[in-house]
Amino acid sequence: MSEVNSPPPPPPPAPPRARRPVGGWTRFVTARPRLALFAALVLTVLAVFAGSGVADRMGSGGWTDPAAESSYATKALEREFPASQPNLLLLVDSGRAGVDSPAVAAEGRRLTERLAAEKGITGVGSYWQSPSPALRSEDGRQALVAARVLGDEKTKAEVLQRIAPEYRGAHGPVEVSLGGPVAVEHEMTTIIQEDLLLAEAIALPVTLILLVMVFGSAVAAALPLLVGIVAILGTNALLRGLTEFTDVSVFAMNLTTALGLGLAIDYALFIVRRFREELASGLEVRDAVGATLRTAGRTVLFSALTVAVSLAAMLVFPQYFLRSFAYAGVAVVLLAAGAALVLLPAALMLLGHRINALDLRAAFRRRRARRARRDLSGVERVEHPGEQSSGSAGPRSAEQSGPGRHSRPEPSTTKPSSTLISPSPSPSPTTPIPLATAVPSAIPMSAARGGAAQDGDGQAGERGGWTRLADLVMRRAPLFAFTTIAALLLLGLPFLDVKFGTPDDRQLPVSAESRVVQEEIRERFTGSPDGAIEIFAGPLTDGGDGDEKGSAGVTSATYAEYRDRIAALPGVLRVDGPAVSGSAAYFTIQPKGEAVGESAQQLVHDLREVPAPFETSVTGRAAVLEDSKAAIADKLLLALGIIAVATLVLVFLLTGSVLIPLQAVVLNALSLTAMFGAVVWIFQDGNFSGLLGFTPTGDIETNLPVLMFCIAFGLSMDYGVFLLSRIKEEYDHSGNHEHAVRFGLQRTGGLITAAAVILAVVMLAIGTSRVTNTKMLGLGIALAVLMDAMVVRSLLVPSVMKLMGAWSWWAPAPLRRFHRRFGLSEGDTAASVALEDGHAADAGAAGRGAIQNTDADQGAGSAPPDRAKV
Repeated sequence: MSEVNSPPPPPPPAPPRARRPVGGWTRFVTARPRLALFAALVLTVLAVFAGSGVADRMGSGGWTDPAAESSYATKALEREFPASQPNLLLLVDSGRAGVDSPAVAAEGRRLTERLAAEKGITGVGSYWQSPSPALRSEDGRQALVAARVLGDEKTKAEVLQRIAPEYRGAHGPVEVSLGGPVAVEHEMTTIIQEDLLLAEAIALPVTLILLVMVFGSAVAAALPLLVGIVAILGTNALLRGLTEFTDVSVFAMNLTTALGLGLAIDYALFIVRRFREELASGLEVRDAVGATLRTAGRTVLFSALTVAVSLAAMLVFPQYFLRSFAYAGVAVVLLAAGAALVLLPAALMLLGHRINALDLRAAFRRRRARRARRDLSGVERVEHPGEQSSGSAGPRSAEQSGPGRHSRPEPSTTKPSSTLISPSPSPSPTTPIPLATAVPSAIPMSAARGGAAQDGDGQAGERGGWTRLADLVMRRAPLFAFTTIAALLLLGLPFLDVKFGTPDDRQLPVSAESRVVQEEIRERFTGSPDGAIEIFAGPLTDGGDGDEKGSAGVTSATYAEYRDRIAALPGVLRVDGPAVSGSAAYFTIQPKGEAVGESAQQLVHDLREVPAPFETSVTGRAAVLEDSKAAIADKLLLALGIIAVATLVLVFLLTGSVLIPLQAVVLNALSLTAMFGAVVWIFQDGNFSGLLGFTPTGDIETNLPVLMFCIAFGLSMDYGVFLLSRIKEEYDHSGNHEHAVRFGLQRTGGLITAAAVILAVVMLAIGTSRVTNTKMLGLGIALAVLMDAMVVRSLLVPSVMKLMGAWSWWAPAPLRRFHRRFGLSEGDTAASVALEDGHAADAGAAGRGAIQNTDADQGAGSAPPDRAKV
C-alpha cells in the first residue's frame, strides 16, 4: 500500500547536450548564406520601388459599416440630392464689411459660379444664391459656399489638391479658407505622413542606442534594425498592391512602422541572444545556428503566429479601418518573423564569432577588469604574506591562480561538479572578455546549456537580479498575485465610464486650416451643421429583383403627416423639408443637445421606429455612431473567440499544458486594463491634454478600443511566449517546476524588458503625432507593453505559477499524447515521462525527487546539482 501512495522514483537527469546533426531548416537557411542575403537585398530594393507612394493611395476613413442603414442612406442622398451632402465648405470672411455688402456679395457669387464649373464637383450652393440663415454667421461677417466633391476618397483628394490653391487665400474684399469632411480627411492624411517621418527619425537612432546598450556590440545591435527595415519595406509593397483591390486606411502606416521595428527587434533579440549563448557554450558556428533555430527559432515562429492571429481577428469587422490594420499587421509580423528565421541565420553564419565585434563598451569592461585584478592581487597578498612579488604587480596567470580571474566563488555548501570549463588565459586590456571565461569554472548544466549571461541582458550570473526577484515573488506568491491583480483592476476602472463617439476635425491640431473652419462654423453659425440627422425616403429596391418600393405616388399631405410625427418626438429641435426629387425625398432633423450625445443616439432609435407609408433610412453622425457600435458588437464575440481559441491552441502546442494557456489568456487580458483605463482618463476626460497637446472631445472613437486590444493582446502574447518557452525548456530538462520558473525569468527577464522598452520607444515616437487618435494609439500601446513586461511577466506570472504549482503542466492523457506527437518539444524529458505515467502531482514529485534541497544547498536561483553531475 505504501508503494502505491509513494511518488514515483526521481527521473534520471537530463543527458548532456551532444552535438546534433544539422539538417532540415538549418541546412536550408545556412547552405548558401551569401546567396540568401543577396536575394534579400534584391527583394528589398524592389519593395522600395513597389511601395513608393503607398500613402497617397490610402484613405483616412473606414470608420463606418458599408452595409449599415446609415451608409445606404448617405449614398442614396449623394445620388439623389448631392447638395444635401456637402463635403467641401468654403468659409468666406468679409471682415467688417459684412457679407451683405455689394462688393462682398458680388465676390461671393463669383466664387460660387466658379466652383460650380469645376470638374468633379456638384451640388454647389451659397448664402448669396439662397440666403439661408444656416449659411450666414450670427455676426454677419462670414458666409459659406457648400459643394459636393464626387468620387472615392482618392479621387476626392486629387480634386481638392487641384482646386485648393486657386481658392485658398485673399479674393478681393474677402478671405477664403477650406473646410468640410474632404478637407479634414486630406489634411489628416498629410499630417499623418509628416508625423510618421518624424516618428521614424526619432525611433531609429534611439532604438540603435538602446540595442547597443543591450548587446554591447555594434554589429549585433545593427542586425535587429536591418530585419525591421526589411519587414517595413516589404509590408509597404504589399499594402501598395492591396490598394489596387480594396480600401486601406492611412492609419495602418503607423502600425507598419511600429510593429515592423518592434517585433523585428524582439525576434532578432531573442535569436541573437540565444546564438551568443550557444557560441559561449562551445558550439561551432553552424551547430550554434542549428541549436538557436531549434529553440529560439521555434519560439519566434509560435510568437509570430499568436500575434498574427490576434491582428487577423480584425478581418471579421466590416469597417475597412480595422481591416486595414489586419492587412498591415499580419503582413509585417510574418515578414519580420520570416526575416528573423531566414536572413538572420544567414547573417549569423557569415559573422560567426564576429557577432561580438565593435564592442562599444570595451572601455567600461577593461576598467572593471583592472579593478578586479587589483582586488584579486590584494586578496592574494593577504592570504600569502610570505610571498613577495619581485616582478610585475599584475595578477598571476590563469595556471597560477586556479580557475581564472573571472571565476565566481561557489557557495561552500555546493558540491563541485565533475565537469569543468578549462581556464582561459587572461585577455589583454584591449580585447573584450570572451563570454565563456566570464562564467564559473564549475558551471551547472543549466547554465552551460543556456550559456553565460550576456552583458546588458540584465543578468549577473546564476544569482542575478532577476533570480532574486523570482525568489522574492515566489516566496510571497499570494501577496504579489492578489495585490497585482487588484492594482490592475483598479487602474482599469475608468474604462467603465467610457463613451463612444465618431472622429471629427478636433482630431487635428488647433492650427490646421480645416479645423479652424469647422470651429468657426460651430461657434458662429446657427444650429449644428455637422450634427444634423437626415431621413431618406425611397425609392428602395427589394433585394435583387429590381422592384421599386417607396415614395412613388406619395402626396405632399403624406409627407406633412410624417413630418408632424417626427417633429413630435422628444429630442427634436427642428425639422426641415421635405425636399422632393421625383420619387425620392429627404428630411433634415436638428437634434437638441450634442451632435452625437446620448439624446441624439436615442433620437436615432426613435426615428427608426416611426411608422411611415414609404421606406425610410436614417443617417447622420449619430446614426453612423449607432450603426458602428452595432457592427462592432455583432462581430466582437467572434473576434474574441478567434483570438482566444487560437491562443489556447498555440500555447498548448508550446507547453503541452491545458492550464497554462488559460492562465496566459487571463493574464494577458489583465495586462490591458491599465491601458484602457488610461485611455479614458486621459483622452476622454481630458487629463494632461495641455501637456500632451490634444483637444478632448468627451468620447473615444468606437473602433479604437478594438484595435488597441488586438494589438496589445498580440504583443503581450509575444512576451508571454518568450517567457513560457524558456520555462518549458528548463522544466523539460529538470522536472522541477519552481526551478524552471526561476530559470525562465532569469534568462528572459532582461531580454523581455529590453524588448519592451525598445518597442515602447517606437510607440512613444508614434505617440508624438499631432492627430489625436494616432497619439492615443501610440501612447496606449506603449503603456500596455511596459505594464505587461514589468508587472505581468515579472510579478504576476511567477506568483501565479507558484500558486498553481506542478499542476500548471497538467493535461488529459489524450492531449498529452497529441502534444508529444505534434507539439514543440526537444525530446523525451524527465518531466514529460512523469506526466505521461502519472499526473501533475506525480510530475511535481518527480521533479522534487530529481532536485533535492536545491534552495538549501545551492541558493534558490542555482541549477540543480543532479543536472551538473554529467
